[in-house]
Amino acid sequence: MSNKFSTRMSRIKKSFIREILKVTIDPEIISFAGGLPNPDSFPIEGIKKACAEVLETDAKNALQYSTTEGYLPLREYIAERYVNIKGLKATADEILITNGSQQGLDLTGKIFLNRNDYVIIEKPGYLGAIQALSIYEPRFRPVELYEDGIDIPMLKKTLRKYPVKLYYSVPNFQNPSGISYSEEKRKEVAAILNDNPVVFVEDDPYGELRFTGADKSSVKKYKENNIILLGTFSKIVAPAFRLGWIYAEKDIMEKLIVAKQAADLHTNYFSQRVVFQHLKDNPLDEHILNICKLYKIQCDAMITAMQKHFPENIHYTIPEGGMFLWVTLPKGKSALELFEIAIKEKVAFVPGDPFYVDEENVNTLRLNYSCENETTIEEGIRRLAKAISSL
Repeated sequence: MSNKFSTRMSRIKKSFIREILKVTIDPEIISFAGGLPNPDSFPIEGIKKACAEVLETDAKNALQYSTTEGYLPLREYIAERYVNIKGLKATADEILITNGSQQGLDLTGKIFLNRNDYVIIEKPGYLGAIQALSIYEPRFRPVELYEDGIDIPMLKKTLRKYPVKLYYSVPNFQNPSGISYSEEKRKEVAAILNDNPVVFVEDDPYGELRFTGADKSSVKKYKENNIILLGTFSKIVAPAFRLGWIYAEKDIMEKLIVAKQAADLHTNYFSQRVVFQHLKDNPLDEHILNICKLYKIQCDAMITAMQKHFPENIHYTIPEGGMFLWVTLPKGKSALELFEIAIKEKVAFVPGDPFYVDEENVNTLRLNYSCENETTIEEGIRRLAKAISSL
């Protein structure tokens, strides 16, 4: 049967990174390819105690079905952090617990996008968002990123030219580039969108992982309506729980809840209870501070090694937080070709291709620094520099 599967599936590619990770199983390969939090940061003892506490005090309820919206005390906790840290007017009714922020992307696409609707994404853009939204067959319109955020003239031009439905953004320590929007760019984006019906999706998995520089405001501070915020505990507690959330206004939230009910009824309730118990018993801000200290050491080690080993014509971003930095090779050089050489040198990274929807064989690549120690980072960058010289 030639049409056994839906036409939409022919447009969806496998996760490029998941395929690369198969190559990095070799224990001799130093991998800068994954986007994994450092397991040394996982609060293992706290989670053990939280599991025991939940099971000992309320096991029958904790193991039962629950509401689609999610565990109320956990939603209240998230809303309070938006109020206290970001200065936003969040309430628990505006929070929906999801299976990681990736499900938040899927639900957002599901309630907003029809086939051929226009979606603005950053260039380069987060490949998980490209993959999730591609299911709904939109027309992506990439807008260039600079060191301080999105290209404002190009954003205005795109909004004038196309009836854009959705604009997806990672303003803090963007995946893949590590770039953050400046405060001025956040204000400009909000001002532009306040005069336009487009829905702005502010994905913020890394925002609390700042290890240098000043905190920036959420775009929602300057834009009240038609905005969705996505968050996750994957980077600040542990990814295996698959706990994320959506923060959205009432009319959007009503649609999201219906879509969530149709997808999975509710997110893992036991995980919600355990994570909340852990958060109640342990100061999250102190834990995040320790993660930031660790990532700063690793990021500094990578940048120092690149300054030492890389040729002068290699450009790279210097992030103030998060887990990634972005490398640009000279024009005409292929990161895919470099990858083949680098694997022979026993070092891996993610070539830039999957972060674009309209370009191939690009000269950019993503490096992750959160999962290797300083000694391994130094050796990995030395190997990568050797591969670059060969290229």
